[in-house]
Amino acid sequence: MKTIGLYIHIPFCIKKCHYCDFNSFTTLELIPEYLAALKKEILSLQKCEYTAQTIFIGGGTPTILRCEQLADILRTLHESVYIAKDAEITIEANPGTLTREKLISLKSLGVNRLSIGLQAYQNQLLKIMGRIHTVEDFEKNFETARNVGFDNINIDLIFGLPNQKVEDFDETLKKVLHIFPEHISCYSLSVEEHTEFYRRQQEGTLLLPSEDDEREMYYRAIELLTNKGYNHYEISNFAMPGRKSKHNIIYWTYREYLGLGAGAHSFLDNKRFYNYSSIQAYIKSINENSNAIADMETISTLEQQAEFCFLGLRLLDGLDKKAFQKRFGKKFKQVYGEAVEKLKEQELIKENANKISLTSRGLDFANVVFAEFLP
Repeated sequence: MKTIGLYIHIPFCIKKCHYCDFNSFTTLELIPEYLAALKKEILSLQKCEYTAQTIFIGGGTPTILRCEQLADILRTLHESVYIAKDAEITIEANPGTLTREKLISLKSLGVNRLSIGLQAYQNQLLKIMGRIHTVEDFEKNFETARNVGFDNINIDLIFGLPNQKVEDFDETLKKVLHIFPEHISCYSLSVEEHTEFYRRQQEGTLLLPSEDDEREMYYRAIELLTNKGYNHYEISNFAMPGRKSKHNIIYWTYREYLGLGAGAHSFLDNKRFYNYSSIQAYIKSINENSNAIADMETISTLEQQAEFCFLGLRLLDGLDKKAFQKRFGKKFKQVYGEAVEKLKEQELIKENANKISLTSRGLDFANVVFAEFLP
């Protein structure tokens, strides 16, 4: 059986956040029809010989679904796919959408990891971001999750927010450390087109921190979290021992994954494909064609080599040269020797017998490093 990571997309939100360019919509009236189509897509996996090593239910906000809706999707997954006994099963959740009943139901259905989108510990910043929750909502939901028995929780944070000071992010980190989640993700704000933040930036009304302050926030995250025992194992991710995100590691180590739902992406058999992003187009295609694939491409060897490199370099442990040779039949230096020497001279990467990894300086210029590996 082929071992994969499985991603399920729930593209609904109560409200679109001001920074969000993910495939999410506020058309909640489409939920029943969408879930019926998603179930059909999941059931189609009964013909495939896949073992799901990880399952990640993302969005959108999956936890805006009712208990019975979430239970129906999870039961359909268990009926349709062989799920490894030690599988990591994660669901994304936004504060304010979790109830004790919902958490108990999720746990009983095999969900063993929560990823909660806190983003900041100041209500004024949450309001600027267009979040629907308060810090108090988060605290209540986190405590309930612990009481129900969830012992593997990730907290998402964003830094570099409009009007955010270094002291604000420092406070956020310290408050989160006080409740001691198993995993913390710290993402730098990226202002994307077709978002409210982008519109304000074009108007000149988006007051972002300076580049120096934004970098200082990142350095503070590394300092505070590693001092408390978290392993900084990927550019934006920190985990307690044994609590790395198994699902995301599938992406970073360039292994195969399958995405189900509107706009979900897949990588199987050296092919990359994705579903229709529009909810209506997704539903129509599932009902008429039994799949919703909008486009598919075979990835060339040169592209695969490049992706293997810049995804692997996201990991602080670095990319594995032996794994590269085993996968592509060429020694790493045969393909990238010149790029490696150039980047080493610039003190952006370091090398040992088995691995190539970013230096602390390389973390600041990661995109410069990645560009060197593009075909």
